[in-house]
Amino acid sequence: MSRVNSEKMRDIKIYTTNWCSYCNFAKRYFDEQGQPYEEINIEEEGISREEMMKIAGGMSVPQIVIDGKPIGGYDDLMSLVRAGEMLV
Repeated sequence: MSRVNSEKMRDIKIYTTNWCSYCNFAKRYFDEQGQPYEEINIEEEGISREEMMKIAGGMSVPQIVIDGKPIGGYDDLMSLVRAGEMLV
């Protein structure tokens, strides 16, 4: 996984549902970092989990995509943060 450059804004998409607490944790992380993101609520958009798998690489929520590269869910995001690879 390549290091995320902190000098530019990233293109971040977070695939969420209304009831997902981990989705809220991921959004809170990016909010605290001052990093904008696009939230795509799969329930409101009518995106099936199978479609999300094709788009984002996973069926659970949240699914986070940074600069077109799926990184996984909230736990994966926090692993990158702990490893120093998620600098925003």
